[in-house]
Amino acid sequence: MTLIEHDDKNAGIQHRKADYQPPKSLSTWLIGRPLQAADAPHETIGKFVGLAVFASDALSSTAYATQEILFILVAAGVGAFTFAFPIAIVIVGLLAIVTLSYEQIIHAYPGGGGAYIVARDNLGELPAQVAGASLLTDYILTVAVSISSGVAQVVSAFPALYQYRIEIAVVLVLFMMVVNLRGVRESGAAFAIPSYFFLAMMSLTVIIGLVRYFAGALGVVADPPALQHVETLQAVSLFLILHAFSSGTTALTGVEAISNGITAFREPRSRNAGITLIWMSAILGVLFLGITFISTQVGAIPSEHETVISQLARTVMGGRNALYLAVIAATMVILIMAANTSYNGFPRLSALLGQDGFLPRQLAFRGSRLVYSRGIVALALVACLLIIVFRASVTGLIPLYAIGVFLSFTLSQAGMARRWWKSGRLIADQVVHERGSVLRFEAGWQVKMVINGFGAVCTTIVTLVFAVTKFRDGAWVVLILIPALVAIFSVIHRHYRSLARRLSLDDFVEPASMTRHRVILPIGGVHKGTLVALRYARALSDDVTAVHVSIEPAEVARIQQRWDWWSKGTRLVILDSPYRLMMEPLLKYIEEISAQRQPNETITIVVPQFVPKDWWANALHAQTATWLRFALLGRPGIVVTDVPYQVE
Repeated sequence: MTLIEHDDKNAGIQHRKADYQPPKSLSTWLIGRPLQAADAPHETIGKFVGLAVFASDALSSTAYATQEILFILVAAGVGAFTFAFPIAIVIVGLLAIVTLSYEQIIHAYPGGGGAYIVARDNLGELPAQVAGASLLTDYILTVAVSISSGVAQVVSAFPALYQYRIEIAVVLVLFMMVVNLRGVRESGAAFAIPSYFFLAMMSLTVIIGLVRYFAGALGVVADPPALQHVETLQAVSLFLILHAFSSGTTALTGVEAISNGITAFREPRSRNAGITLIWMSAILGVLFLGITFISTQVGAIPSEHETVISQLARTVMGGRNALYLAVIAATMVILIMAANTSYNGFPRLSALLGQDGFLPRQLAFRGSRLVYSRGIVALALVACLLIIVFRASVTGLIPLYAIGVFLSFTLSQAGMARRWWKSGRLIADQVVHERGSVLRFEAGWQVKMVINGFGAVCTTIVTLVFAVTKFRDGAWVVLILIPALVAIFSVIHRHYRSLARRLSLDDFVEPASMTRHRVILPIGGVHKGTLVALRYARALSDDVTAVHVSIEPAEVARIQQRWDWWSKGTRLVILDSPYRLMMEPLLKYIEEISAQRQPNETITIVVPQFVPKDWWANALHAQTATWLRFALLGRPGIVVTDVPYQVE
């Protein structure tokens, strides 16, 4: 330890810098060397890498949003596919409204947190919890859906892998976990090239498709997959259109990710994050419209066995050639990388919830690579579970998807509308410091309030449409899950508040000094470890009682003899246990002693523990100290300590 500062006014306080250097290990090889806290500013990213890190989720949705629209419209026959492009136009209009709202959030809340922080500061604790639960649910589903969709692209090109899709998906989730544990800057640099490769290939596909369409040489899908069997064709109804619209709105998932991760950007953070958001939304809107238009023109058929993107690419590129394989590879990679958005958003949001006491506070601790590693691992494990349960089916997972993110859209925009209303009530130079931002009077607040209010109305309608149209398909699970998460948040928060209240020093009265210290020494035999513990017990108090639970009466005489020889007069209580129980008689004896405890008396249970040379050998021993600690943890006035004796 190196002394770096000494406070002369209080000689009892010293500041020291630890000289400890983490050694090289398997973890170091896997996720990289540990980073110092001072390295945090160097781990931020710019707009170019930020687009790859935070926009991959939104951009990847172009690979399945059109397909999900067609999956619903097919119930009315292929003739209903003509409604797909108008539906896509409405969705892009909604994207523009949501983007404008989140661009305002990014500048108003430069510390990040998105919908959760906005709802917390403007709508209250309960709406904030709902927003947090909605986004956490969406992030988990993003990983499951995007990875499953990426595997579906591979299966489309190589049908023989269909039976291994679940295993492939789980391996990819774990791979993404390891990459993200290496840090934001490193994972972003690794993912930048694949992201821009996808943009290049998909843009090329759309451009070639449009050129061939206007030249009259586009053609239709050769050997399309079989149309799914529909027992009775439905009429094109408002409900069907709304159902298809709600499925297509999955294209908007991921738009909020940048507002949650503003702190990952270089300074000026808000400006860089805002520009990245606009880039992302513009690219998303153009690609989504282009893919939807061309897919309906070539007669693509939605299928679990070959994706719409695969059919579109082989039609536009003229077969399963090198360009087709490049498009499929790029799509697969971006879909897998879409999970990267969640790996950045979920840990940051769970850290905010942990800091506010709604999730375990351990989630707010940064790992060795300056990322919230516990959140990253938790996200990967839950996503793997979902993939296994739903057998990596995109269509099976989609009904659970997007309702959470649109609920968070609604809360964030309603919160921003209220923020502008509060801003309009301030005088010119007045400043109000809120938990997540600084509130000032802003000219034009009325226009901003109307924009966010209109956006909140639109996303509320979409949320209701999604809940109604997808209810039977599985949306009911999310409608139960989000309230369940909110209930869990409340339980955790009550615990932390209760604990803080009980630990507070505000009404603390210094207790009277300890007048008596009684020590109980449980022994199983008399050996070197026992005598080391006895010496420690005598150092604590003159009032020491050794206790032996007699299971084998034949051993008692030998223990008594050895105790008389080595204990130097310390009293020994032998508890006969006719039912051959060890822990129960000992606990009963301790309870009797505790019942006689004086107000200023402390009872210490000193447990001898010998430590084997080999770590694995600990499993071969009783671990009495551990069990006693668990059993007596809630009893006031009792301290359990173990005295180790290292056996060489």
